[in-house]
Amino acid sequence: MATTEHPPPGRLRAWMLEGLSDMGKGHAQQAAPKTGAAPEHKGQRWYRVMCLTGVDYFSTLGYQPGIAALAAGLLSPVATVVLVIVTLLGALPVYRRVAEESPHGEGSIAMLERLLSFWKGKLFVLTLLGFAATDFLITITLSAADASTHLVENPHLTSTLHDRQMVITLVLVALLGAVFLKGFLEAIGVAVALVVVYLALNVVVVVVGLGHVLTEGHVVTDWADALTAEHGNVFAMIGVSLLVFPKLALGLSGFETGVAVMPHVQGDPDDTAENPKGRIRDTKKLLTTAALIMSVFLIATSFITTVLIPEKEFESGGQANGRALAYLAHEYLGNAFGTVYDVSTIAILWFAGASAMAGLLNLMPRYLPRYGMAPHWARAVRPMVIVFTLVAFLVTWIFDADVDAQGGAYATGVLVLMSSAAIAVTIAARRARQRGWTIGFAVVSAVLLYVTVVNVIERPDGVKIGACFIAGIILVSLLSRLARAFELRVTSVTLDAMAERFIRDMASRKIRFIANEPDQRDKAEYRDKIEQIRQDNDIPGEDFVFLEVTVVDPSEFESGLTVRGEVLHKRYRVLTLESSSVSNALAALLLHTRDSTGCIPHIYFEWTEGNPFANFLRFFLFGQGEVAPVTREVLREAEPDRDRRPRVHTG
Repeated sequence: MATTEHPPPGRLRAWMLEGLSDMGKGHAQQAAPKTGAAPEHKGQRWYRVMCLTGVDYFSTLGYQPGIAALAAGLLSPVATVVLVIVTLLGALPVYRRVAEESPHGEGSIAMLERLLSFWKGKLFVLTLLGFAATDFLITITLSAADASTHLVENPHLTSTLHDRQMVITLVLVALLGAVFLKGFLEAIGVAVALVVVYLALNVVVVVVGLGHVLTEGHVVTDWADALTAEHGNVFAMIGVSLLVFPKLALGLSGFETGVAVMPHVQGDPDDTAENPKGRIRDTKKLLTTAALIMSVFLIATSFITTVLIPEKEFESGGQANGRALAYLAHEYLGNAFGTVYDVSTIAILWFAGASAMAGLLNLMPRYLPRYGMAPHWARAVRPMVIVFTLVAFLVTWIFDADVDAQGGAYATGVLVLMSSAAIAVTIAARRARQRGWTIGFAVVSAVLLYVTVVNVIERPDGVKIGACFIAGIILVSLLSRLARAFELRVTSVTLDAMAERFIRDMASRKIRFIANEPDQRDKAEYRDKIEQIRQDNDIPGEDFVFLEVTVVDPSEFESGLTVRGEVLHKRYRVLTLESSSVSNALAALLLHTRDSTGCIPHIYFEWTEGNPFANFLRFFLFGQGEVAPVTREVLREAEPDRDRRPRVHTG
């Protein structure tokens, strides 16, 4: 559908929209050309991609042991074992199934989207996107805050950088945004180097820590005696561990990111978009390997930090607060090694934000522009990077760059997404009639829902922050959709042979359409409609073609249009259309008719009865209502040249 050409974009606009995808739809093609679209990458081996998701997952070792010690105290190792059991027997099978069901990186949100339609489906997806934004954005800010904590608490720098944590965190977030603005597509090589070095340093810290535990046997005895005195017996310990376990949910992060980076996995040469079996298999290897590595580290680090670090050091202001392993590195391996460990931790925590940013850029443009709930530029990387960076600045400022304060919001985002994933795979297994998997996934869903509810009750700040993200996304989305209400959003027009014949026949005369809301579709309906149009507009003859639109899903924003022609009662020519909006379908067909015939078509309406505002709301929500003026407005926006614009008549 051609429209009047717009002037070429400026250099800054072209740079901002570089790599913009999906801009060739409808009249939007003229809005911003594809400039410098990125070439399709061939992917990387799964163990390299594991390092990309690993900068998020493995970097939690920087703060997880300290958070576990604060949450569970002496029970931290026991509670961590519970966490590992849930990880390996619950989260891992769930996300292996998610990878199988959604192999293009959409995750459980896409699985659940297919279950719901109309506005309830859109609002549900927006809610999940709100929690996803909570998870990924808090990953960026929390990781940057913990990286700045490691920097400030370094013995060589603490006097110089004291009280500068907020500034340092903002600088780290800004640097992350700058990486993506420069044109970041994938930094798997950097991720591999960071993960290998970081895990190697952690192996050294864990081995040295375990060595001190063995040589100082009394620390284990002291810990066991204190644990028994506090909780009595093993069953009481397990019971309390189950209660405090939700506070350790940060150790479950990384699975959602693992699925989000799935498009980067190379797979097999014969993989297809419809059946990427190699990518699915290798992603399962990625998830399993990452979970096993992390499980070993979680158990080992929670044990050595609990028995070797005084409890007071974990508290706010203590030297181990937010940096338990770094404390051990300095304490037992000296400040030189400790500084190297700090640098490695700072680097991987900062780059953990890159993994989260990649997840955001993979998720948001998949849904919001398609729903009409974001402008077209939201499909481009750089504008979205600026938006996410500014939001990260705001979150950092609200939380005062405090790691502990952000833990609740982070855990809430992680747990809601994991619960939704568990529910999605339960439904998928049930539909596949896999009874065993259905029962297993249902149990995992119940466990994760319990953990989520407990976490929300104990740390309501997390759900409050999540609710703010959800409210913000829904508000901005609805305002964006309102602003784009009169945009021509039909991506293509396809006519069957009969419809083509009708339009070809009329092109030799004046092309006249009548917009008709189908009712009984009997002979009297069409006869009376023609008579009414003739009287209202004072035109002779009966050379008209009826246009009838059936609204399918009014919540959809963009869709193709298929037009079918038929002759009813051996006399009346009718074109039937299915669309999400009556006005958009009519405007798209009129423009297509003009472009294919070179003639300006005319369309005739009758005025809609009722309150204009109520009719506009019917159009906005249900695709019907104020049809005549809205059709004219859609045409006016799509075709600025009045001489080339199809004529709209209303009587």
